[in-house]
Amino acid sequence: MTDPKIVPVEMLPFGMLNAFLVVENGRAMLVDTGLPRSASKVKAALERHGLTLSDLRLIVVTHAHIDHAGSAEQLRALSGAPILAHQDEVDYCAGEPPLLRPSGLFGRLFQKSGVIERRFEYFTPDHVMTEAETGLQDFGFDAQVLHTPGHTPGSLSVLLPDGNILAGDLAASGILLGGIALKNRPKSPPFEEAPKQTARSLERLLARGGKRFYLGHGGPLSAQRIRAHAAKLKWL
Repeated sequence: MTDPKIVPVEMLPFGMLNAFLVVENGRAMLVDTGLPRSASKVKAALERHGLTLSDLRLIVVTHAHIDHAGSAEQLRALSGAPILAHQDEVDYCAGEPPLLRPSGLFGRLFQKSGVIERRFEYFTPDHVMTEAETGLQDFGFDAQVLHTPGHTPGSLSVLLPDGNILAGDLAASGILLGGIALKNRPKSPPFEEAPKQTARSLERLLARGGKRFYLGHGGPLSAQRIRAHAAKLKWL
């Protein structure tokens, strides 16, 4: 038995958009899928670690914005791996327009570009999570998935036994979309539906022993920086 290993999948340069593989005992779980037509990047990341798409056992969608779920259906078709998402995200997975609440100037400009609302290959998850937390042992991974709403109603985070957390867009770091520079400085992602709820979700992850937070945009961030960011969100 080996400890889970996190393998970043760079979907855009400089950490602007990240997905992650969790590799354990010759099998892999993908957390988020990037923009549409990103399967080749996942395939390359698997191959660098001696794996193929057939070794993919599970796809976890932290939330169903196009930059995180855009290739979910493509990757399911290529790998046969099932998709897990929360019940409160199912409508977004099926194509309901997301509720976009910009967190700042960049979010407002980004919204005007229309990119976040472009159509992608929508899907129905194979596993719809209804509880606050579920284990992934049945899929072969020593990990927990937690419902961590705030960025979207059905946002999920994956907690590994060593305190590493794959937190999607519960936080971001860097400039503009995220990444590029100042990646150790936490901020909200361009859109955030419920900041105070995000703060509660981050505090829950910290209470569960979260030590290092891997993010969809920028990161990773330490528990100390996440704690400070959560405190700021409470005042919004």
